[in-house]
Amino acid sequence: MVVRHHAIDFASGALVFPGGRVETSDGALAERLGATDVLAAGFQLAAIRETFEECGVLLARRNGESGIVDADTLLRVENEHRAALNAGSIEFGTILDAHDLTPATDLLVHYAHWITPSNQPKRYDTQFYLAEAPPSHVAVHDGHESVDSIWIAPQDALTGTEEGRYVLVFATQMNLKKLAQFRSVAESMAATRASTVVTVQPRGTKLDDKRRKLLIPIEAGYGGSEFIVELPPASS
Repeated sequence: MVVRHHAIDFASGALVFPGGRVETSDGALAERLGATDVLAAGFQLAAIRETFEECGVLLARRNGESGIVDADTLLRVENEHRAALNAGSIEFGTILDAHDLTPATDLLVHYAHWITPSNQPKRYDTQFYLAEAPPSHVAVHDGHESVDSIWIAPQDALTGTEEGRYVLVFATQMNLKKLAQFRSVAESMAATRASTVVTVQPRGTKLDDKRRKLLIPIEAGYGGSEFIVELPPASS
């Protein structure tokens, strides 16, 4: 997980999963790769691109090969292109072409779909994916959008938040709680493949200066439908 820069409007200072918005170039790359569902593929490509941008993990393979890029290839791609990609001066597809790489969208498992409550000033339509991190890829934050990074078990992130060491927004907290049910990466991915993703758009009521009551669909699998929270909203 990474810590968002405090100057960013959305989830400022919060502990989050790597990610970001879908760019026009993600949809264009999806079309070029022959995706049958360009919208869905655009989300997947954005997830892979943003994970590389924010923490240097690259879910891609050389054309014609089955394995994910090794540490040497990753380091070469990162040294040559990561800063430029973060600066917006090069497109992800151009980087992939330069190193004869194909994004490994098949390794992503659709985990969750959250939409920001309608009363928030900035709203997002967010897809979450699970993927097994390549063992040789050492995740390091970019120092711009993300100012810290940490490998952490879901329950440890939740406990750290209760103890005041981390800040979580509601969606991240709930997805961590869901992940904490599983004993391993393999178990979490198998269970997710066998489940159906239910869209969550919380409906909230302010109870007092600190607490809010949030309602979500019980079918989404988060162990309930009504939650009293003191977590900050993701945007304000």
